[in-house]
Amino acid sequence: MLRRILLSGSLVLLTALLWYLFIKSEDYLATLKVKATPGTINQTIKLWESTLENSDVIDQNKVDVFEHQITFSDSVYNYKWAIEKIDDSLSLVQVHIKDIDNSIKNRLFMPFSNTDFEKRSKETVFKFHKKLQEHLDNFKVTVMGIDSITDTFCAYIPIKSTQLEKASKMMQNYPILDGFVSNSRIQTNGQPFIEVIEWNREKDSITYNFCYPIKKIDSLPIHKTIRYKERKGGKAFKAIYNGNYITSDRAWYSLLNEAEKRNIKVTGKPVEIFFTNPNMGSNELEWIANIYMPLLN
Repeated sequence: MLRRILLSGSLVLLTALLWYLFIKSEDYLATLKVKATPGTINQTIKLWESTLENSDVIDQNKVDVFEHQITFSDSVYNYKWAIEKIDDSLSLVQVHIKDIDNSIKNRLFMPFSNTDFEKRSKETVFKFHKKLQEHLDNFKVTVMGIDSITDTFCAYIPIKSTQLEKASKMMQNYPILDGFVSNSRIQTNGQPFIEVIEWNREKDSITYNFCYPIKKIDSLPIHKTIRYKERKGGKAFKAIYNGNYITSDRAWYSLLNEAEKRNIKVTGKPVEIFFTNPNMGSNELEWIANIYMPLLN
């Protein structure tokens, strides 16, 4: 009987050891709880990763997973970020980290010493967490409720980009649109805005129109890039965003999250109306944009 117990125990220990050394997907697991939506965290990871000189993206086509590799002087670490919504205001982030070339060595030594791999992994996750908290402190989203968007005639430029590129693409096209409207002596009729035509959250791509509201006249000048249209208004779920317009899409996720909570059916194609000129150099938390998520008919 004792021999059978010892044999069973040995098999369990051997199985656990084999799993730990050869099957376990990561060498180190870090866990964070963050007061933010998964979409906001996902976009912040991508923004942070883009600032790293020694990082290469492996997988970025999911809202709840982002994977990249960081090359250090002596090794390459694989980081897989898994994001899970806990409730309306809290998300769980698990960072699965693996040393590509020294995995077994790290697993053997980590239980008995604080290895360089473990120190470096903790430091990297800590740096990201600090950046994330700084980012969350630098914008504010206030969900207002159901409102209306008015019909608007506008001159616009169609653009396709990632969410991270949204603001930079707007800045590239702003001189074209603004100069054309000014030089053509077209009368403006409201604040600049964008309307999202397609938002693929899995592939992180958006197609949108960057629009200038104008007074409609019988004869409008022709331009090779700029087009004209009447944008129909209607009921929409509204939020007010304060912060840099680079990250105004954080309000999109807040509206989707709140709409789901309230069982409000929305299109998932937001409209952003901008009330602050970024060139004026004011405090970014004083920048204002109205963000609308149109309701499904």
